[in-house]
Amino acid sequence: MKLMVNQDRCISCGLCLSIAEELFDTNDDGISTLKVDKVPEDMKDLAIEAIENCPVSAIVEIGNNDNEEKKAA
Repeated sequence: MKLMVNQDRCISCGLCLSIAEELFDTNDDGISTLKVDKVPEDMKDLAIEAIENCPVSAIVEIGNNDNEEKKAA
């Protein structure tokens, strides 16, 4: 699972950090950024919670590596 934070939509509320500080950080402007390229398997539930709770829908899933791995097999 890969995520993206839409920098133009983020309102710097910090909710994603409070849900999953292992996955999210903020830049110098207070806008959320990602700490990881790929969400670890054991943190997928936290990532989904962050997506579902972002008040401006700035966090989106952009890829599913499981499907890519199946194609390579």
